[in-house]
Parts: sequence; C-alpha cells; structure tokens
Amino acid sequence: MTTVRHVLSWGLALFLIAMFLQATIHPLPGPPDGMVKFWDAPGENIVFQTLAERSRYPIFEPTGRVVVGLAELLAAFLLFLPFSRRLGAFLSFVILAGAIGFHLSPWLGREVPASLAPGETATDGGALFMLAVAMLVASLLIVVVHPSRAKR
Repeated sequence: MTTVRHVLSWGLALFLIAMFLQATIHPLPGPPDGMVKFWDAPGENIVFQTLAERSRYPIFEPTGRVVVGLAELLAAFLLFLPFSRRLGAFLSFVILAGAIGFHLSPWLGREVPASLAPGETATDGGALFMLAVAMLVASLLIVVVHPSRAKR
C-alpha cells in the first residue's frame, strides 16, 4: 500500500509542478501570448491585466503577477522534494484557492478573455477555471496520500 501512495504522490506532484512551470516560465517553445507570468511584458498578461482593469487596483499587474509567480515556483520546488511535499501541497492549495476565489469574483469571472484586444469577446470557455479546480483537488489529494515520515 505504501508503494501505491508513493507513486500516487509523485504523479500528483509532477502534475502540479508541470502546471506551475508552464504558467510561470513556460519551458516549451512558443508560449501563448499573455499567459506566461515571467515572460509577459507589463500590461500584457491576460489574467492579471483583466484583474487590474476590472478591480481598478493596479497592483495586480505586474506586482501581483510576479508575487504569484514566485509563490508558484516555490510551491513547485517544495512539491519536488519528498520531505517538503506536504508543505508544497499546502502552499499550492492556498495559491489555487485564491485563484478560484478570483475566478468566482466579478473581477475575473470563470471565463477569462482570450485576448486583451479592444472589442474582443472570445473567452477560454472556462478552461483556466477548471484547471485551477483540478489542481486544487490534486493539492488536497497529496496531503491525504503522501506517506508520513513514520511510514517511509
């Protein structure tokens, strides 16, 4: 049973790590415009610029984007190390609970605009919101299934 817990813990952790890296530094070539926290110029990140415009709090872009990106990289690092995986899962949970909270607020909404171009009405269809929910569930599952130190 411990082997299954280890494998499941690693699988969930690798999923979260991959998603955090994709959202912050996008290691693959050809990142989508406006969706990579550390490579977008100020005012070009779709999520955080939308938050800044709709909330009228300019701190969301770029300061909030950089702070969230750093927290996501820290969570990914903690998730990678087995002895700190639960702490990483907790940090991941906090980050994703905040993301879901903003998605449920009128400032962002469940469907994120596909572009910042004026008059553009296309959205992502709720894909980013559903990804945040899946990642939140993965974070909670890691807390439950990751073997304790006594069982390792």
